[in-house]
Amino acid sequence: MCGLEVHHADGEVKLIRPNRNDVWSKGYICPKGTTLGHLHADPDRLRAPLVRNSSGNFVEAGWDDAFERCAELIGKVRSEYGIDAITAYVGNPAAHNYSISRYVGLFMGLAGLPVIYSAGTVDQWPKNVVCQLMYGQAWRIPAPDIERTDFMVVQGANPHASQGSLLAHADVPAALDRVRERGKVVVIDPRRTGTVKHADQWLPVRPGTDALLQLAVVNVLFDEGLVRLGHLGDRLKGVDEVRCIAAELSPERVAGVCGTTPEAVRTLAREFAAADRAAWYARIGTCNQEFGTLASWLPDVICALTGNLDSEGGLMWANPVAVPAAQQDWGSPRGFGRRHSRVRGAPEALGQFPLSCLAEEIDTPGPGQIKALVAICGNPVISAPDAGRLDAALPQLDAMISLDNALNETSRHADVILPGLSALEQPHCDELLWGWATRSAAKWSPPLFPPADDRPHEWEILLRLGATCAGMAPEHTDVAAIDDGYFSNLAALSGADPEAALAATSEPGPDRLYDLSIRTGPWGDRYGENPDGLTLEKLKEHPDGIDLGPMVPRIGEIVLHPDGKVDLAPAHITADIGRLTERLDRPVEPLVLTSRRHLRSNNSWMHNVKVLVSGKDRCTLLIHPEDAAPRGVTDGAVAVVSSSNGTIEVPVEVSDEMMPGVVSLPHGWGHDKPGTRQSVAREHAGVNNNLLAPPDFVDVPSGNAAVNGIPVEVAPA
Repeated sequence: MCGLEVHHADGEVKLIRPNRNDVWSKGYICPKGTTLGHLHADPDRLRAPLVRNSSGNFVEAGWDDAFERCAELIGKVRSEYGIDAITAYVGNPAAHNYSISRYVGLFMGLAGLPVIYSAGTVDQWPKNVVCQLMYGQAWRIPAPDIERTDFMVVQGANPHASQGSLLAHADVPAALDRVRERGKVVVIDPRRTGTVKHADQWLPVRPGTDALLQLAVVNVLFDEGLVRLGHLGDRLKGVDEVRCIAAELSPERVAGVCGTTPEAVRTLAREFAAADRAAWYARIGTCNQEFGTLASWLPDVICALTGNLDSEGGLMWANPVAVPAAQQDWGSPRGFGRRHSRVRGAPEALGQFPLSCLAEEIDTPGPGQIKALVAICGNPVISAPDAGRLDAALPQLDAMISLDNALNETSRHADVILPGLSALEQPHCDELLWGWATRSAAKWSPPLFPPADDRPHEWEILLRLGATCAGMAPEHTDVAAIDDGYFSNLAALSGADPEAALAATSEPGPDRLYDLSIRTGPWGDRYGENPDGLTLEKLKEHPDGIDLGPMVPRIGEIVLHPDGKVDLAPAHITADIGRLTERLDRPVEPLVLTSRRHLRSNNSWMHNVKVLVSGKDRCTLLIHPEDAAPRGVTDGAVAVVSSSNGTIEVPVEVSDEMMPGVVSLPHGWGHDKPGTRQSVAREHAGVNNNLLAPPDFVDVPSGNAAVNGIPVEVAPA
C-alpha cells in the first residue's frame, strides 16, 4: 500500500525509493518495499510452467500443454474418487496479489470443492470468528484509530517488524510515537520487541494467558464502576453476561499465572478507562495461541465497555473507497461444526478445518482420502503446524498443482507448477487491506513491464483450474464467458444494473472488478447515477492516490444481526471460559516457545532476496539468561529444542529481551529441502519452527493453530 517511486530503463529496475508525494504513505517505506526489482529479476523466479516428466524431473512446458496435464491429473482423480478427494490450499500471498485476491473466491465456487485449507487458520481465524459472532460478518474487523487515540494497548503485535496486521496505517511506529506525545502506549508481549522502543511501558505476560489478563481488566472495570457504555448504550447486548464471567477473575487471582502483578493489571484498567480516547489493539500473538478466540474477543469487549468502540480514537471500522468483496454482506460462511474432518473429527469453523488436518487427510487411507491438491501461492511445508508430516504426505497425492512463482519447499512436490506474473508485470491496488485502513484512501498502480505475450494472468489460471476441478475440458473452458457471468452476479449483488455495468467496462479481469467496487462504494458514480462520483478511470488520474478522510463512526452499517446490536457474549465464545479457568490450576510449564517476525522477512516468501537475508543470522533461539544458564546453553552455541512433536537444532542468542520461561524462534525458515530452486534462500536456510508445532494444539472455538505457547525443552547440542 505504500507509495513507491520506481526508476527503470530497458526493462530493468535501477532504483526504488519512497514516493514522498503519496497521499497515503507520505514517503514511508520499509526494506521489503525496495526489493520489487530484485524479485522481478530473480533468476530463480519461474517464468514458464514446469511439468514433471516420466522420470520424475521437472521440464518446461507450453501453457496449453500444462493446462492439459492439469486436466488429465485432476480428471483422473475426479473420475476415480469424486470431488471429495480434491482440495485446495490458499496461502497468505493470495491476499496481496491483484488477480488472486479478487478471483480466489470464484475459483472455489467454480471448483465446487467441499473443503479448502488456508493460512487463515494459522493466522487470524479467531478474529474472523469473533467478528462473525459479535457483528454478523467475519471480515468486518475493527482497527485502532491510531492517529486520534490518547492511550493505546498493543498486545501480541509487533508493528515495528510487521508494520501492522489487520491494521493499515503508514509508519505505525512513528504513529505510536505521536500517541506517546498525547498520552501513553503499553505493549503486552512476552518479548521486549522493537515496538517497545515506541512505548511507555512493557508488560510481559506468559503466552496463552492473554485472555486471563484481559478478563481481569474487565473485572476491574465492573468492580470499580469504570464501565461507560456511552453512545453504545442501546447497541449492546450481553453486558450482564460479561460482568458475570469476569466476576471471579480478579487481578489477584490471575496475575501470578500471567507472570505479572495485580497492581499492574489494575493500573492498566484504570488508565485505559480514564483516557479520553483509548484503543486496544491485539493481533497475531493473541490469535495463534490456545485461547486465541477469547483473547481476540476481549479487546473489543473492553473497548465497548469504556465507550471506545466505533468512537474516534478507539476501535473503528474503515470506510474504504472500494469495499472489499470479503466484507460485503453476500452470504459468507457463518457456521460452526456443521461438519467434522474425516480423521480427527475436528469441527469446521466458518467453512474451514484447521490447516494441521491437511497432512492426516492425505496420508490416512479410507473413503474421503484427499488424492489431489491445488496449492495457490503458499508454502505450507514451512508454514503449516506439524510441517514434517505434511512434507512426507504430499508425495502420496495422485495429483498436485501449484500456482507459484517459485520452486520452493511445497511446490517441489507438485506435478505441475503454473507461475504467475511478477508484481511489476501487473497492476496493483490492494483488495483487502484498505478494509482495515485508518483513512479512506485509494490508488492504482499500472504495470511497468509487459509480460510475454503467451503469459496468462493469475485470474485466468485460477478460472482454468476451477473449471478443471469442476470437470470442464480445457478446450471447452471459455474464461471470458465465465468472468462475464461472475461480474454480472457481483454487479447485481452490489445493487448495480448488470447490463449497464458490462457495457461500461467490457474487458474481463480484475480491473473491471475493482472499477465495480469503486463505482458502488461510498464515493462511486454508481454507473451514472452520481455523475461526479469516482470510477477507476478517475482514480488513475491521481497517480499519488486520493485521500477522502479518516475513519468515521458507522456501527449502524457494520452490524448485520437482525436486532442491529453488538453481541458482547456470543455462546460459541463464552463456552470456552471453562477451559480457560482450568488453566489457572495447571502447573506452569518451565519453558514455552513463541514465534517472531523480522522487519526484512514476510513469512517465507522474501528469503530469496540477498539484500534482505544478508548480515547477522536472524534464525536464532532467543532465550533469557536465567533460562540459558541452568540448561548449559551459551550465546552463539547450538542448542537442541524439543517438543512433543519434534526436535531441531538452532544457534542460541541469549538475551534479556525475552521474559524468563519463554523462548522464541522466527517463523518462515527451513530452506534446506532437496529439489528446490531458491539459491539464496538455501544459503540462509535456517530451521523450521513448525516442526515443533503439535497438530492438535489449537484454539478450540476457531481451530486456529496454537504456535505460540508450545512447551519445549532446550539443551546444548
